[in-house]
Amino acid sequence: MNIALPAELSAALDALLEGASRRDLAARAARQSAAYRGGGTSADIATEADALAYAIARMPATYAAVRAVLARVAQVMPDFAPSSIADIGAGPGTASWAALDAWPGTAHVTMLDSNAALRALAAKLAANLPDVRIVAGDVGAVPQADLLLASYVLAELPESRAAHTALRLWEASGRMLVLVEPGTPAGFSRIRAARAALIEAGAHVAAPCTHDADCPMRGDDWCHFSQRLPRSRDHMRAKDANVPFEDERYSYLAMTRTPVAKGARIVAPPSEAKPGIALPLCDVSGLRQAFVPRRDKQAFRHARKLDWGDLVLD
Repeated sequence: MNIALPAELSAALDALLEGASRRDLAARAARQSAAYRGGGTSADIATEADALAYAIARMPATYAAVRAVLARVAQVMPDFAPSSIADIGAGPGTASWAALDAWPGTAHVTMLDSNAALRALAAKLAANLPDVRIVAGDVGAVPQADLLLASYVLAELPESRAAHTALRLWEASGRMLVLVEPGTPAGFSRIRAARAALIEAGAHVAAPCTHDADCPMRGDDWCHFSQRLPRSRDHMRAKDANVPFEDERYSYLAMTRTPVAKGARIVAPPSEAKPGIALPLCDVSGLRQAFVPRRDKQAFRHARKLDWGDLVLD
């Protein structure tokens, strides 16, 4: 299923694009992409035009990944409804928009970022949202909230700081902490370090793991997922792309203060063949393959609806 930006956010971006040079935005987005691959950070975004180029190129994919994560959270915790949200390293406010779509009744939203150009853009995009505060700061000055979100934040820090940073964020989270990182070995390594430190501190995994046991991933394997999103014409121009969709790979972690996990998570694409479907699962017993034979028609029909990242209940 595709996840697109909400209509209100798309309209706000379109309004800011009026009169802007698409060629200039594409060039800025390409420079930002090259800088990130070389170890750059959001500090490379210095102007209003830089911030807009970043939003056009990266906001759709970041939104899709965070919104997919929050849907997984809602599945395992259907009664969870935060009254306050703090978006750490908010950039243009992408994760906040995803959280407000997941829980539209949220009363208070704080977007925290150290980059002035991104804060200014976040303020313009959120101009019509009620009770949103946009403040200067970084992971060293985290506000308290029911739900703390940090999306693509640990990637800008040395891997050695991932666990310590996650613990600081956890201290400020009243009910839940959600971390989202690129679905790369490096991104998962940061998630894994954060997970171990948070469990040791007494936190419980809500998703993707269905257990608080040691992570069973070994060797070159890493836990990640994929979310498809549609590309607008401006998005395609900014990314120099020629297909109308993008697949965003991400790793994530949602931690709570009470145990909620159960079942098993599909941690790779299911494999269908003539005899049936193989589901790569992770649960408290570790990594395993579950096979659903075609001859079991009811179970097979259900298994065919399952996808990478889905929860399989006992």
